[in-house]
Amino acid sequence: MLVRLYFWLTIFLIQTQLLAQIAEPEMVFVEGGTFQMGTSEGTKKEIPVHAVTLRSFYIGKYEITQDQWVAVMGTNPATFNTCGKCPVEQATPADINTFIAKLNALTGKKYRLPTEAEWEYAAIGGNKSKGFTYPGSNKLDDVAWNVSNAGGITHPIGELKPNELGIYDMAGNVWELCSDWFAGSYYKRSPAANPLNTKKAFYRVVRGGSWKSASERCYNQARNINSRHHRTSNMGFRLVLEG
Repeated sequence: MLVRLYFWLTIFLIQTQLLAQIAEPEMVFVEGGTFQMGTSEGTKKEIPVHAVTLRSFYIGKYEITQDQWVAVMGTNPATFNTCGKCPVEQATPADINTFIAKLNALTGKKYRLPTEAEWEYAAIGGNKSKGFTYPGSNKLDDVAWNVSNAGGITHPIGELKPNELGIYDMAGNVWELCSDWFAGSYYKRSPAANPLNTKKAFYRVVRGGSWKSASERCYNQARNINSRHHRTSNMGFRLVLEG
């Protein structure tokens, strides 16, 4: 009886380790620093430009894929669900929170969504920024699956050029959910250090544009919103770890 119990416990532990290996995202270190967040060239959502200082953190090299989602959740909600290396989509913010909680339990780590300040700082290339319009290039098609080149679908992660930090698909493919709740006036009152809007609202902040976005949705500073209950085939996420 004890031998059988030991056998099944061993199998369970091996399966858990394998699932953790599949599910855990590859991370890129982002050294903290100060940058000018926002732009006066975009929509009213991105003003005013303001200085933000961030601590160091790690951010996902890629968007979370369908394979990673299935390893943790057991099911695949994606519309384009025949592509395991494509980003997961059709998950609500509540679904994503459940995924993160289960991933943390599986790995013993503390993953979370990026703040939108962390997201933007990583997108521009952190302290290695070369001032590109889009994450890693001034030519959108070089770095993003967008309305002009995606063919109406998501694409496997990491196929286009990375940005200055070696992060892929920060523009296009799927919008990326951030931890902030959306408030149009938040930039006017946000703290200078490690800002995060925790005041609950109807909308959450999403960043980066998607496979059906045009260039004006994909530049580094572009902000957009998504209902906290909304499922859509063009929204996913990537994760952060504290540095």
